[in-house]
Amino acid sequence: MKDFLKDVIQYTHGIGKVELVKVVGTDKTTNVYALGEGNSVIISGTFSQTIDGLTGTFGMPNMNKLKTIISFDDIYDDKADISVVTEDRDGVTTPVAIHFETESKDFVNDYRLMVKEMIENKVATVSFKVTPTWNVEFEPSVANILKLKKQAQANSEETTFSAKTDGDKLKLFFGSPSAHSGNFVFHDKVATNALTKQWEWPVDVFLAIMDLPGTKTVRISNQGVTQIEVDSGLAVYQYNIPAKSK
Repeated sequence: MKDFLKDVIQYTHGIGKVELVKVVGTDKTTNVYALGEGNSVIISGTFSQTIDGLTGTFGMPNMNKLKTIISFDDIYDDKADISVVTEDRDGVTTPVAIHFETESKDFVNDYRLMVKEMIENKVATVSFKVTPTWNVEFEPSVANILKLKKQAQANSEETTFSAKTDGDKLKLFFGSPSAHSGNFVFHDKVATNALTKQWEWPVDVFLAIMDLPGTKTVRISNQGVTQIEVDSGLAVYQYNIPAKSK
């Protein structure tokens, strides 16, 4: 349970724009869903194994509070009781809280969950009606992610960047040629001239996802969406980023 909670916090709340997460658990799968502020990013995650006690649909609000509680590693150690509290509601077993208690029972926290009816109204389970055509797909290198960070620092006044293919090279562009600007090759050997539309993407969201640990795959569509897939080791998260207006 503790590893699950830490993973969800890092890969949702950790990108800086998420305070509410929906969990959908069955006896076969455990999935999480979240929306960034202003629908800046749409997140879905699928865990490689089901998580005991997480059956049903519920919300985890106020993620910063949960992050604070779970960070007490010296208190809630391997011997602590971290478990889901359930109630029977109309014949349905419903998760209502996560209970934290030390082995000696001298330090206790109860983190209240959001019931299904409320979370369904706040976080939809979003999926593509038709999967976009991914015109570019690649695994970014550590060196090129570092270059992205440096360009973002050099052009810190810019809130967006654009992507364009130049032959078989994917280039990212900051700023305007009529003012301060910069660009660099983010990846070599993509599909030749694959991107025909130069959409704008939010710098802060993209960088926050690139900062996450784990194997990453970037997909860009001419239809105005970028998808970054990150394998945390426990789950695979997909971050769908709609294009922005400059």
